[in-house]
Amino acid sequence: MRSLLDAVQSGALAPAEAERRLRESLDTEHLGYARIDHARRLRQGFPEVIYGQGKTPAQIAGIARAIAARGEALLVTRTDGASFEAVAKVVPDAVFHEQARLIERRRPGPDGHGVILVAAAGTSDLPVAEEAAISAEVMHNRVDRLYDVGVAGLHRLLAEHQRLSAARVIIVVAGMEGALASVVGGLVSVPVVAVPTSTGYGASFGGVAALLAMLNSCASGVSVVNIDNGFGAAASASAINHLA
Repeated sequence: MRSLLDAVQSGALAPAEAERRLRESLDTEHLGYARIDHARRLRQGFPEVIYGQGKTPAQIAGIARAIAARGEALLVTRTDGASFEAVAKVVPDAVFHEQARLIERRRPGPDGHGVILVAAAGTSDLPVAEEAAISAEVMHNRVDRLYDVGVAGLHRLLAEHQRLSAARVIIVVAGMEGALASVVGGLVSVPVVAVPTSTGYGASFGGVAALLAMLNSCASGVSVVNIDNGFGAAASASAINHLA
């Protein structure tokens, strides 16, 4: 809002245009059970994303219909087949990705400048890795997938050093002890977004062990999102990849 005021005072923006932009930035639709922020894309570069867990299929479908009616891209995370059936009735071109537990509908938009590489330690980490990869694609990024390259067989990762070096941002998804993020961070010169997963035996404490290991990484340039938060990693990586 301050930038709009400065633009008006400097003469760079007419008051009427400033008023129009301000109204757009406050555009909210109230459905009774949800308040949809239709101005999210104007402020953050991507429309509001629906977190499906805890919502009924009817609620998810209602929010999805309102977002799609504005011609926006649609992204629903942590969802299931029952919710997709409800969404498909009101957004016929929506697509469900069962492994990623994600519903999406893509729309044209500005592309990211480079490649986001999603590296997963093991096959058990793929649901979170695919949530990250597909979310990044819906946000208009080129995505490269590098799966089953955990530190238990480090040669598998080192054999793909060229793909690591070609990425502009790397998302590292790992459970157990979460060491993969530190290893990748030490090999590359680009930002690494680490995602701890809840994969592991009892002493992994549902992903807490991997989370703490990633937070304590000695490699520079490693940032960490919450446990199993593939979408959050994609949002961060996409923001970096869209920087000029």
